[in-house]
Amino acid sequence: MTTRAARLAVAAALLAAAPFSTPAQADWKPSKTIEFVVTGGPGGGTDQFARTVQAAITKNKLADVSLVVVNKGGGSGAEGFIQGKMAAGEPHKLIFGTSNEWMLPMVAKLAFAPADLKPVAAMAFDEFILWGKPGTANAAALLASAKATPGDVKMGGSQSKDVDQLLTRLLEKAASVKFIYVPFKSGNEAAVQLSGGHIDANTNNPSESVGQWKAGTVRPLCVFSPKRMAAGAKVTATEGWGDVPTCREAGVPLDEYRMPRTVFTPARVPDEVTAYYVALLEKVRATPEWRDYIERTAQTDRFLDAKALAGFITADEARMRTIFKDEGWLVN
Repeated sequence: MTTRAARLAVAAALLAAAPFSTPAQADWKPSKTIEFVVTGGPGGGTDQFARTVQAAITKNKLADVSLVVVNKGGGSGAEGFIQGKMAAGEPHKLIFGTSNEWMLPMVAKLAFAPADLKPVAAMAFDEFILWGKPGTANAAALLASAKATPGDVKMGGSQSKDVDQLLTRLLEKAASVKFIYVPFKSGNEAAVQLSGGHIDANTNNPSESVGQWKAGTVRPLCVFSPKRMAAGAKVTATEGWGDVPTCREAGVPLDEYRMPRTVFTPARVPDEVTAYYVALLEKVRATPEWRDYIERTAQTDRFLDAKALAGFITADEARMRTIFKDEGWLVN
């Protein structure tokens, strides 16, 4: 064998022994339009969330591809989650939702399961406020009325067996009272019904009832949070979000109830894709569009990356499963 032939043979042997490698996937970037699937209708809280992220990415040139928002809110958001399930392995699709991703399959027979989607991040937590009529003195007065006339005080909320009804049940147990729960299609509708005096209270998010508060047709009684919300600008002539007492301060024995604003990919998407989106959403949080959104909606600006969100889901699902079983809502 010639010297040259011997060298070629050694080189071939080394190549054969070396592990096969591909370009590092850690540098994955989207190569086509990213679709934002919103598990809610146009104008709702999840829609506002997704469109804020879209605007922040577009205006600040945080991605090199275009973004499109598609609303799939049927079945309390199940339609959007099913879309995510059907796109398993597709890295150019993000599903925007809330805790309904893991709560819905516990209370209804649906064509998806939480494992059909892969957690990316929770970007904010919605506060819940106990709202009453203008003539309601405070939260303690509302509870006293419910205790004096069990089943007469009407509590409105969005959907049945969802976050609002769950909070109502938790409040009933904590305060030993009984409400009539009246479900509506949305928190906005519940706000209108309270404003018109057709119900006595609701458990809306701040953004869902801020218009009625400005108009003086409803008033915030307390926020289900361990501490008061950030002060910010005044909402009415004399009060802002920071003036709303915590429910514990107001004599309501329920410290905290919050709903995360969540983002998922379809299942079987590589971890490198997840890492890209986590980094992208962290950049979104530094933009003026995101800061304006948090202030406008009076949410808590708290970020959970993919690992932290997965842990949160595991713990929250276990807690909710126990509560749903006690209520007789559990089907899965």
